[in-house]
Amino acid sequence: MRTIRVVAVIALGFAGIAQAQLKKGSPLDALPPNLELLTHFGERADFSPDNQEIAFMGKSFGDAFVIDLKTRQIRCLTCNVPGAAFLRVMHLANGDYLLIGPERFTDIRTSRSRDNELWYLSRKSGSKPVRLVQKMSEGAAVSKQALRIAFAETSAQNPNLPPGSSRILTAEVDPDEPALRNKRIVVTSPDNSCTLEAQDFFHKDTKLTYTCYERGGTASVWTIDLQTGERVNQSRAIGSYNEVEGIFPDGLHTCVESDRQAVLRGSTQLFRDIDIWKLRLDGTGKSFERLTYFNDYEGWKASNPVVSTDGRLLAFQVARTADEAGVGYGIVLMRLQP
Repeated sequence: MRTIRVVAVIALGFAGIAQAQLKKGSPLDALPPNLELLTHFGERADFSPDNQEIAFMGKSFGDAFVIDLKTRQIRCLTCNVPGAAFLRVMHLANGDYLLIGPERFTDIRTSRSRDNELWYLSRKSGSKPVRLVQKMSEGAAVSKQALRIAFAETSAQNPNLPPGSSRILTAEVDPDEPALRNKRIVVTSPDNSCTLEAQDFFHKDTKLTYTCYERGGTASVWTIDLQTGERVNQSRAIGSYNEVEGIFPDGLHTCVESDRQAVLRGSTQLFRDIDIWKLRLDGTGKSFERLTYFNDYEGWKASNPVVSTDGRLLAFQVARTADEAGVGYGIVLMRLQP
């Protein structure tokens, strides 16, 4: 019992040190020269294939917008949809958009899980979203080279799956219907020890990054070779929460939402204590570089990074530790070293 008390005291001491190390105020008041607050609202950014614009959500269960990176003009994509309740917007390779979200908002849990589905939106002015008749979980991987996507299903969206199971599928997008063609299952998980989410294609769409959400709130970064089926855990020995987000164009590195800095401080709230890190996809988990320092400020974190196709820019969102995953308060642009 004495040993347990000593361990508990040490743990509490680490937590106290962690809190003492956190800065007061806002990280937006001390941005380094290579960071710019692009918008004062919004979340879940996505670069266009030509890097001329960024699409983003105004808020969770809301409207989709785009901002022109030259003029900084913001345009609403879905304001002609009454009661729009989308969660994500992403660019397709032909210049149109993929939307993710429920047809209408019911409640956070139901609308984000059971009722979450894919929509096609033409870039033509006045267009309205068209249902792709596919329920799915969380986000999708969208190719910047072809009309190709990857997405996950869980038993919440597909009742034919065993309870707790999940799988990732790839599909081709037919813009004429619009519809999904040639669906193929590429990864399966039999239970909730690993709940899957697709993230990014790389190596000319022959490989895919995905996240494995684990029991207890932890997560790990994985890749799969879509030709051979080989899977690799890329985040070995890094820390407790590692969610893959945003591939670099060299296909050798990816961004990761990680609580590594919180682990090193001695106390972590898992996804609530994330910052953005850069991971080399060599299977060792040893090359891990921190890119943002928002979580050094009490109550703040950085999340949902995406990298431009030329590797010059990174966009991410301002977020608060108290909020649920995906909630953001503005898009930040980071200029990367060539």
